[in-house]
Amino acid sequence: MNMNPMKGFPDGFFWGGAVAANQCEGAWQEDGKGWCVADINCYRGDLPPEERSNKELSSKDIAFAMNDTEGVYPKRQGIDFYHTYKEDLKLLAGTGMNMFRTSINWARIFPKGDETVPNEAGLRFYDNLIDEIIKNGMEPLITISHYEMPLHLTQAYSGWYSREVIDFFVRFSETLFRRYKDKVRYWIVVNQINLIAFETFNHLGIAEDKVKNLSEANYQGVHNMMVASARATALARKINADFHIGVMVLDDIAYPASCKPEDVLATYRRNQMQYFFSDVLLRGKYPGYALRYLDEHGIHIVFGDTDEADLKNTADFLAISYYYTRVCDVESAKTRRGGDDNPHIAASDWGWGIDPVGLRTKLNMFWDRYEVPIIIAECGLGAKDTVEADGKVHDPYRIAFLKAHIEQVKEAIIDGAKVIAFCPWGPIDIVSCSSSEMEKRYGFIYVDLDNHGNGSGKRLLKDSYAWYKQVVASNGERL
Repeated sequence: MNMNPMKGFPDGFFWGGAVAANQCEGAWQEDGKGWCVADINCYRGDLPPEERSNKELSSKDIAFAMNDTEGVYPKRQGIDFYHTYKEDLKLLAGTGMNMFRTSINWARIFPKGDETVPNEAGLRFYDNLIDEIIKNGMEPLITISHYEMPLHLTQAYSGWYSREVIDFFVRFSETLFRRYKDKVRYWIVVNQINLIAFETFNHLGIAEDKVKNLSEANYQGVHNMMVASARATALARKINADFHIGVMVLDDIAYPASCKPEDVLATYRRNQMQYFFSDVLLRGKYPGYALRYLDEHGIHIVFGDTDEADLKNTADFLAISYYYTRVCDVESAKTRRGGDDNPHIAASDWGWGIDPVGLRTKLNMFWDRYEVPIIIAECGLGAKDTVEADGKVHDPYRIAFLKAHIEQVKEAIIDGAKVIAFCPWGPIDIVSCSSSEMEKRYGFIYVDLDNHGNGSGKRLLKDSYAWYKQVVASNGERL
C-alpha cells in the first residue's frame, strides 16, 4: 500500500466551467422549441432578491406570464449563446479549461414533453454544440434536467407529481444517451435535486392549485424524480457501460449555531434531510430518518410496484454546488430557509456567507459518507462588476474568492477526498437562476447586457480570466 498522501491536484484533474441552457441560450422559440418553466421567470427588480424566484406558482400565474407583453423575461434571450456558442466556447477554451458543463433544454427536444418523437432541429443544435465543446479540448459534462421542464407538463399534468412524467423523462434521457453515447461520458441527471424549498416550481413544475397538499406533492414529486433518475441510470449503463452517471445536490449542510445539545440535534436532523436525496440515489433506499421525518410531517409517499427495485440503480459520482454556509438552531431549523446567517464570516452582495474552509469540510463529509468521486459542479461569487475607464473589468474580489476555495479543495484532496473536477459557475456572465438578473455576475468573461436585456452583448475578458488561465496551466499550483 502506498502510504504517501496526495500532495495536490492529481494529473487529469478537470478544470472547467458551468452554465445552464435556460440561463444562456436564449432563442426561446426558435427551431421548434416549446415553452419551458424558465421562460416564465420574470425579472422583478422591485422585489428583494430572495423574493424574485418562482417558489410557488398557480395555473393563473402561469397563464398570466405566457400572455404578458409588458414584463421582462431575461431567460428568453439569455446571452444569445444559441447563436454565439462557437465564439464563446473559443473564448472559454482560451483559459485552458478542459471541462464544460451545460444542460440540454428538455423543451428543445420534446417541446411539450409527452411526445414520442423528438424534435430533430433541437437535437442538431446540441450535436453542433457538443462537437464544438470537444473541438475546443473540453470534456462535455451534460446535465439532463436543469429547470427546463416543458411547461405543458405543468398544465396538462401536475409536473413531477404525476407519475406519467417518469416515463416522459426516461424517454428524453434515452434519446440523449443514444444520440451522444460516443461523445459524452459524464452526465448529471438532475441539477440540485434537493432544492425543493428554494426553486419549488422551477424544480418540480407543480402548480400549487393542482394539488391538495403542496408540501406532500413536492416530496411525491421528488420521489418520482429520483425513481426516474434511477431508471435513467440503469438505461444509461445498457447503452454505454463507460458512462459516468452522477447525482447532484446543492450543499446546504448547516453548522450548529451553538453547542447546546438541542441545537446540535436540531441541526443534525435538518442536515439529514439534505443528505436524503443523495442517500437514496447513492445508497439505493430510503433511510430510516427520512421515513420518520415524512411520518412526523404527515407526508405520505406513494411507491410504484417497481420503485424500490429501481432505486437500487445507484449513481457513480456525486456532484455538488457550493456557494455559502449557514448556522442552525432549534428555531431556525423549523423555517423554510432552515438556518441563519453565520455571524463569523463575511457575505456577498447577495447575502451569501463566504466560507472557503466550509468547502473542505463538506468535501470530507461527503467523501466519508459515500466514497465516490466528487465533482464540484458549481462554485462562484455573484458580484456587481463595472467596466472601468480603461475599458476593463477588474475583479480582484472574484479572484480572491476562487483562490481561497481552490486552496481548500486542494486540502480536501490531501485529506483523501477523491475530487475530480472543479467547475466555477458561470465562467461567462449569464442570467441569474434565482433572481433572473444579469447584474449578478459570476463570469471570467463580461457580457454587455443589463437586467432588462439592453446592451451590445459584447464580450470582454475580466482580470479573473488571465488568473484562471494560470491556475489551469499550473494544475492549481499557481493561485
